[in-house]
Amino acid sequence: MPTPMATNDTHDEHAGSVHGAGDHGGDHGHDDHGHATDELGPIDVWAWGAGALGVGVSVVTALCFALATGAL
Repeated sequence: MPTPMATNDTHDEHAGSVHGAGDHGGDHGHDDHGHATDELGPIDVWAWGAGALGVGVSVVTALCFALATGAL
């Protein structure tokens, strides 16, 4: 019994086609480069604030270690 990939039912007629450098998806209604059409959502202020706070706390912690070991 052949595997599903070996049957003619799953043959992609575009798999062997070659796209030139100037081809930017104007044919057959598809995008050759895979650009998403979805827009970005709003900025998550709480998540970015938590990340910035984490960076700040880790810098203070590193400074405390440097002071305690005499590196500064």
